Amino acid sequence: MIDSVTNAAWKAAPVDTGSQQTLAARNLDYRTLSHDGPAYDAWLQALARGFQDGERDDEQITVNRESTAYRRLTGVYDSAGPMAELPVATAASWIGELSVPGGRGIPSCAITSVTVSPTHRRRGIARAMLEGELRGAAAAGVPMAMLTVSESTLYGRYGFAPAAASSSWTIETKRARWVGPHPTGRVDFIPRARMRQLAPVLHERARLSSPGEIDVPLGHWDNIAGTRPDAKEAGKLRALQYADADGEVSGLAVYTVAGNDDDFTKAAVSVVYLLAVTDDAYAALWRFLLELDLVSTVKAHEQSVDEPLLWMIDDQRAATVTLRDHQYVRILDVPETLSARSYGAPGRFALEVSDPLDIAAGRYLLDVRADGRATVSALDGDAPADAVPLALGIRELSAAYLGGVSIATLARAGWVHTTDAAAAARTFGWHVAPRLSIWY
Repeated sequence: MIDSVTNAAWKAAPVDTGSQQTLAARNLDYRTLSHDGPAYDAWLQALARGFQDGERDDEQITVNRESTAYRRLTGVYDSAGPMAELPVATAASWIGELSVPGGRGIPSCAITSVTVSPTHRRRGIARAMLEGELRGAAAAGVPMAMLTVSESTLYGRYGFAPAAASSSWTIETKRARWVGPHPTGRVDFIPRARMRQLAPVLHERARLSSPGEIDVPLGHWDNIAGTRPDAKEAGKLRALQYADADGEVSGLAVYTVAGNDDDFTKAAVSVVYLLAVTDDAYAALWRFLLELDLVSTVKAHEQSVDEPLLWMIDDQRAATVTLRDHQYVRILDVPETLSARSYGAPGRFALEVSDPLDIAAGRYLLDVRADGRATVSALDGDAPADAVPLALGIRELSAAYLGGVSIATLARAGWVHTTDAAAAARTFGWHVAPRLSIWY
């Protein structure tokens, strides 16, 4: 876990001066705000409006105030408007930890709640806020930024890239006969409160083994388990645990069931969340879900692009799998990030990195040893004769960072220039597909 002082310092940091001045020239006030008092109430209402949602009532405001207390809040205000106390743009962030190849985590600025009022579009407000967050995080020594997005075309201009895709599954259970393992442990229903208690512990055991995962803020578990005081239809959620032969719990799942009034044998299950620390837990929970009585369809989202489940059913065509971009990352410090992860093969590369915001641009020497660890240094003058040249933008370097896309693929697409794409692909590749199991 990230030291809480690091996030506390980020919460207390002022907004970026450059972005503040840019917006002030347009008669807009860019500032941070606290979770206390009416300023937060107005910020939350503006956030709800920005995502086309309804007004928040007093209970929802109180719950959100408590569950997001760890976040740094920023807003842009227009004093000339009729509701000057309501921000015309919002953003929130915190310092979390991103899992990277090799079983390690690095500090990352998680950005969320980015909205601009329709009345203030195309005034450069979103650009000023995003650039301000990135410059501020870089100045604070945070090596990476990350976010999940509603609109996928917005963030590439700031150097973000989709680095961990997710898969969505629709499975016809009558065709998906189970041919996977039959673990000796047991699956049991548990109260949602018990799931909420167990989930953070199990997630901490598992997350570093999956590049792209993050240390989930505690409030998110209440959303998943339906244990928020303002949760709607929480009673529809059903929670499971898997315990091995020794009684140790190593897996959890939450799902809902939608009945079919036209045919009672064709209900649909939606898997809200499935967390497995062991292979046995994974197999047992999926088998249970696929063999539920009176169910014809099982759906799941935010899965890996390389799920073992596909090889645990005898008819792979029973599963319709679609892929989409999910976890976006943006490198802020090239030496720190590249030296933090492990690599698939040794190699030596002379990197020439461009950056539209000039935060991480430069020339670097990446030297990967046989054990998969690397050293990275600034490159002055000529590169060593044995170093493979690799010219790319910070967006492309970020895309390849978690091992989710091959450098060779990016080279064929025209985004990376090198004399040996195959060597770069072997080195930057990783044997575990990156994933992120939540939205934030």
